[in-house]
Amino acid sequence: MILLHNARYVVTCDPHDTVLENSSLVIHDTQIIDLGPAQEIKDKYPQAQLIDLTDQLIMPGLINLHTHLPMTLLRGVAENVDLQGFLELVWAEEARIMDAEGTFIGARLGALESILAGTTTALDMYLHPAHNHRGAVEVGLRHVTGPVFFSFPGPDNLTWDQRMELARAWPQTLREIGGPYVPLALTPHCPLTVSPENLREVAELASEQGAIITVHTSENIPENDDTIAAYGERPTQLLDITGILDLKPVLAHGVHLNEPERLLIAAKGACVAHCPGSNLKLASGAADLVQYRQDGITVGLGSDGSSTSNDLDMFAVMRLAANLARLVRSDPAAIASSEIVRSATIDGATALGMDKRIGSLEVGKEADVISLALNQPHLVPIHDPFTTIVYSAGRADVRHVFVAGEQVVDNRMPTKVDAGEIMGAAWAHVQSQHS
Repeated sequence: MILLHNARYVVTCDPHDTVLENSSLVIHDTQIIDLGPAQEIKDKYPQAQLIDLTDQLIMPGLINLHTHLPMTLLRGVAENVDLQGFLELVWAEEARIMDAEGTFIGARLGALESILAGTTTALDMYLHPAHNHRGAVEVGLRHVTGPVFFSFPGPDNLTWDQRMELARAWPQTLREIGGPYVPLALTPHCPLTVSPENLREVAELASEQGAIITVHTSENIPENDDTIAAYGERPTQLLDITGILDLKPVLAHGVHLNEPERLLIAAKGACVAHCPGSNLKLASGAADLVQYRQDGITVGLGSDGSSTSNDLDMFAVMRLAANLARLVRSDPAAIASSEIVRSATIDGATALGMDKRIGSLEVGKEADVISLALNQPHLVPIHDPFTTIVYSAGRADVRHVFVAGEQVVDNRMPTKVDAGEIMGAAWAHVQSQHS
């Protein structure tokens, strides 16, 4: 039993956005079992292991709703290009560097970067899914991933039948690897790179397995145009026709969605993973976060991979999302800080179908919890904790991280792995591929 004691603020992200002051939280096994005034909670649990969080803020772990963790090894290889130029460069590098071993090494590095920055859950799309998942779980991340699909060989040079075989075996693979609870997931790349016939197969298998789906959708205008040229329909229409949209998928990016598409997505219960950093860097466009929310779409936040956004910093993503929403609407009051924090926590959990388990600090939920040190000049004073989280705090302020009740970061040090060994392995693998 662990007592997170005397936090200056507890930002719960519960349905009322409750913020407690000078309060404590109790973890037993995987769950939050109590929450309340510091002294009262301390008196109730005298035998608990006490971690003093005086001058700290605790909040739910951040949820990265769209990323490609192993692409840490490709950080900086595709600069000053649009999405199409990026894919051309990166797919060539992936075929060379990102074999099964490279994927495992990159996943460990990406997971390490993530947990140190306060991310406790990531929805990840990448090659060699078993090696990807094993690497991330080793570090302690709650890692949602699954087989990736292309209708052509792709960087991993697999046939369609081989991809389907991996997907059918994925439930057993997931059980064998273990780690914190995650739903089954299937990850078709996008409607341009997966044919309608193949998308139908993925939808049917996901329905059989009870798996969630994530898929890139309408990331930039050329993608929309190329999809129409290839199949006669826009990406969202293809997802609807093939049955994907009925499964409430997480649509990565969704930058260029017209009104009928947005209303269809909302009606079907699909969600969008908004990736402002990647979209800005590739000049893909600016999704209208406020409009999407007004249309009834659940919108979470994502970093995308380290080769487009160059890092996995969800604090930076929150700040970009907030400021971009204001710019797109020409309205400095377009969105509240609390709504941005919700997008990075409970809304991401909702998109994953995990909102009953994670995404907020409530009794009975699994303990995915992070703490931020507040005794920093850039965090003084605090008039509103949500504003501080979005506009002032950063990943370097993260001190402690718990995933499913296990402490995976203790005072900025990972507890399950050797950070130096992970970084050394990453350097060695990349250098070996260049020799």
